Amino acid sequence: MPQGLMPEFSTSVKLKYVKLGYQYLVNHFLSLLLIPIMAIITVELLQMGPEEILNVWKSLHFDLVQVLCSSFVVIFISTVYFMSKPRTVYLVDYSCYKPPVTCRVPFATFMEYSRLFLNDKPKRVEFQKRILERSGLGEETCLPPAIHSIPPTPTMDEARSEAQMVIFSAMDDFFKKTGIMPKDIVILIVNFSLFSPTPSLSAMVINKYKLSSNIKSFNLSRIGCNAGPTEIITPNHYKGNGRAIMLPNCLFRMGSVAILMSNRRSDRWRAKYKLSHLVRTHRGADDKSYYCVYEQEDKDGNIGINLSNDLMAIAGEALKANITTIGTLVVPASEQLLFLLSLIGHKIFNPKWKPYIPDFKLAFEHFCIHAFTQKNLQLSGEHVEASRMTLHRFGNTSCSSLWYELSYIESKGRMRRGYRVWQIAFGSGFKCNYADGPRSDCIDRYPVFIPEVVKL
Repeated sequence: MPQGLMPEFSTSVKLKYVKLGYQYLVNHFLSLLLIPIMAIITVELLQMGPEEILNVWKSLHFDLVQVLCSSFVVIFISTVYFMSKPRTVYLVDYSCYKPPVTCRVPFATFMEYSRLFLNDKPKRVEFQKRILERSGLGEETCLPPAIHSIPPTPTMDEARSEAQMVIFSAMDDFFKKTGIMPKDIVILIVNFSLFSPTPSLSAMVINKYKLSSNIKSFNLSRIGCNAGPTEIITPNHYKGNGRAIMLPNCLFRMGSVAILMSNRRSDRWRAKYKLSHLVRTHRGADDKSYYCVYEQEDKDGNIGINLSNDLMAIAGEALKANITTIGTLVVPASEQLLFLLSLIGHKIFNPKWKPYIPDFKLAFEHFCIHAFTQKNLQLSGEHVEASRMTLHRFGNTSCSSLWYELSYIESKGRMRRGYRVWQIAFGSGFKCNYADGPRSDCIDRYPVFIPEVVKL
């Protein structure tokens, strides 16, 4: 055939269906192998007469003692297996905190405050403006009352007040929505980003709701964004003018979520979700990873969080290490085989070969992630819609952002029974965690178009 008449392979053979056929073949290999074997056995049995089948049965010579012993061994092994198997963890329900409108910080208000506090440093004001323009935040994000003061008052009392506001509001809403009573709680875990007072925040919750004296309480503090569902802004407000330390002031906003988890089998029927896998990657042994999110004093003695220029690259490396473990747990066999072949090719034949990135869209229906991972995971705009809209409406609320994203998906009516959700959180250390509401007044306005740069 002349070269000019050669048909385009991608259009004549429908590569999409070739890939679907390959996935079906690999994922159902055992089934496809067993079906013909079972068919042959069935045909052979149908061709045999009743007497022949009876003779075959008698020739097996079953011994009663052997049958009983074998049954006992099977029952014993099964019992040991199911008793030692970790109990399933269910997410019964959750509730996200919705800040009051009095805490709203429009762009104009934020920039006005910046000019007041940095009136002799116009370059720093311009820097904050550029960050805000490219942040993806909207006009309705919120900061605590202490940051609205002129000048801000990041005192211990104000920080406690913010903690009480966000934690108690989320818990009150949760108890009201579910009908669960505080006395029903037997384990309390209060997990937050940086604020760590004495008495602890877990003690504060126990005092507020008069929880049982024998409750098992855990106070997990100062673990950064990777697993802190409560973000307390007040004590971490930076009052200096260091460029890298200014970034958290521009990006982070107040937020919290109350979550009820249970391993009781009786809660299976009312639970919203079941935890399938939990993977944690810690890269603290690497110096760059350790120092990329670092609390420190500037030259004037002001304390803040320094975000290094390598942060995104380090987060990408942590994600790569994390998904290498996750891939073997969640992606279908067809994707695992392609990943293995590409890895072998990279190690043996050509080091320049890029490792194959498994198609995680085959493993999950929804993604609750940071939007910057879109490219790493080869996701579409639709897959990161919840992430971008949450950032626009509430800002970066630390790890609780993942739960605001989940609430967005539910509020849009996109969650179905049997759907799988992937949640990924990052935090200082540097760590990457993976685990398999509040919008009733604004959900109909979303999604909205968010430009790369919003000119202020």
